[in-house]
Amino acid sequence: MLHPPRPFVYLDAVARAGSIRKAAETLHVASTALNRKILEIEAEIGLPLFERLPRGVRLTAAGEVLLTAVRRTLGDLRSAASQIEQLRGLVRGTVRIGCAESVASDLMPRTIAHYQQAHPGVQFQVVSGVTAQLVQQLMADDVEMVLVHDPQPSEALRIVSALDQPLCAMLRPDHPLAGRESLRLADCQEYVVALGDRSFGSRRLLDAVMARARLQLKVALEASAVQTLKEFTRQTGAISFQFQIGTLREVRTGELVSIPLTDRVLTSSQLVLATREGRMLPIAALSFQEALVNALAALPH
Repeated sequence: MLHPPRPFVYLDAVARAGSIRKAAETLHVASTALNRKILEIEAEIGLPLFERLPRGVRLTAAGEVLLTAVRRTLGDLRSAASQIEQLRGLVRGTVRIGCAESVASDLMPRTIAHYQQAHPGVQFQVVSGVTAQLVQQLMADDVEMVLVHDPQPSEALRIVSALDQPLCAMLRPDHPLAGRESLRLADCQEYVVALGDRSFGSRRLLDAVMARARLQLKVALEASAVQTLKEFTRQTGAISFQFQIGTLREVRTGELVSIPLTDRVLTSSQLVLATREGRMLPIAALSFQEALVNALAALPH
């Protein structure tokens, strides 16, 4: 429970009661102690806050000014206490999130599952897709937050958290390049690869490197789904490409190997958690946003 500053409570009580004696009875304190506290506040401010009358007290102009601020602060504290109390045991609410496919099958469901252990009454609606479409949904308030790669800078976008995300090559452990600590895209030229289609932000980055360095890759598959690319890598040994965060589960299980690409264009991407600037999020969304920020902070860098 939040406890407001005692001087604020004393000033408000005396103003409401119009009497130090009556306010002292309400507050269950001695009237002499309360009067002494009011005198101390007045001495600190340098002006009288109450006009002493034969049968009570009345606010002075300085007292009116101060009490307005005091009551605003007390109201804000009560509101904060109410919201914190709701956070203590959220029993209902729906959080709507748009996220990149790279986090849709691992980080997002894992974070939601952990969060719901403490808040089982909160439901989630998760939409996955490409960055531009998800940002459009955020601007239309169809989702409350997005976790996406490299959104276009915009004053309408409030960045909550950003995490550097190099693009990585995903390979089977038996691939000839699997033992390397890093790769350049040119190292992949002599091997079969699988690419995301041109709606993928990662594909546009790869195309830029290929055009600049005049590289030709042996493309065996183009796909519009990350899981299709990963499965093709498992089945055939073709190299596929994914932001680091989208490789963590397969690396944990030992199914695939993830090796960062060191081409300059491929090392500067970011995973961004954002909301629409100016939008007040519901309590459930604010609470989960905090959990998501913590989950991102705990990821390997």
